Amino acid sequence: MPYDVAIIGGGPAGLSAALALGRARKRVLLCDSGPRRNAAAEQVHNFVTRDGTPPEEFRTIARDQLAAYPNVEVQDTHVARVSGRKGAFELAIAGGTAVARRVVLCVGMIDEMLPIEGFEELWGHAIFQCPYCHGWEVKERPWGYIARDPSMLHFAVMLRGWSENVTVFTQGAFDIDPQNRAHLEAAGVRVEASPILRLKARGHTLDGVELSSGAVVRIEALFVHPPQRHVDLVASLDLALDADGLVKVDQMTRETSLPGIYAAGDLASRAQAAILAAAAGTQAAGMLNHELTAELASAVP
Repeated sequence: MPYDVAIIGGGPAGLSAALALGRARKRVLLCDSGPRRNAAAEQVHNFVTRDGTPPEEFRTIARDQLAAYPNVEVQDTHVARVSGRKGAFELAIAGGTAVARRVVLCVGMIDEMLPIEGFEELWGHAIFQCPYCHGWEVKERPWGYIARDPSMLHFAVMLRGWSENVTVFTQGAFDIDPQNRAHLEAAGVRVEASPILRLKARGHTLDGVELSSGAVVRIEALFVHPPQRHVDLVASLDLALDADGLVKVDQMTRETSLPGIYAAGDLASRAQAAILAAAAGTQAAGMLNHELTAELASAVP
């Protein structure tokens, strides 16, 4: 008997989708395998009732709650391939295949580490993407932001809400036009154009940023939006992508360009946070439940 929905990815989006569909009495398979995108993070923040919860504890609680629904099956397995069509998808998993009427992709994105000495070791500990998720814990300390192109400069100004000491590093990658420079100066954001040579650290604690000029800028928290890429499974499906390279979905249903395959969470949104991914998972589940139930009803003689 096929599953109604196969969910690939067991983070906040996938877990929330599984919960909503389970409570709607749909037969669900949740496939989860590492590595976790937020594996380096110590706590989940800005998630009401779960603020400060370690990511693994968050997942454990969610799985314990899913266990109350016998129609939801969780497997720690990698999905190597998805084939077939709407109503009859086949998932290649360890030990065989699974068949599902619909598929929801909740696999997130892969963050590419910048080629800066010390970057990977500090990722998730002193280097972050989201100040809403991690800013409070390092508030009022000297902050830095690596802007990879001019469109990112506004983010450095926004960081001033958490720290009065913010430096934006352009890495010499582009020139700042007079209007943007005036905006940064008015906000009290300093600009460093010299490329970053290395990050000076003690364990997981960031002490400063050493520039190619030899200067050292005292920085204790560094923010950056590194390049991201899709996992191999998503790339193999040849789904339509938006201008940012994210999976393009219908904003109401969360359906992708491939009928019957849906996407929720970080792989389909530039606004990437646990609570937003969970909301998208619930949204996709609700629309899927409506569609599947209507489909069953129309099949009744």
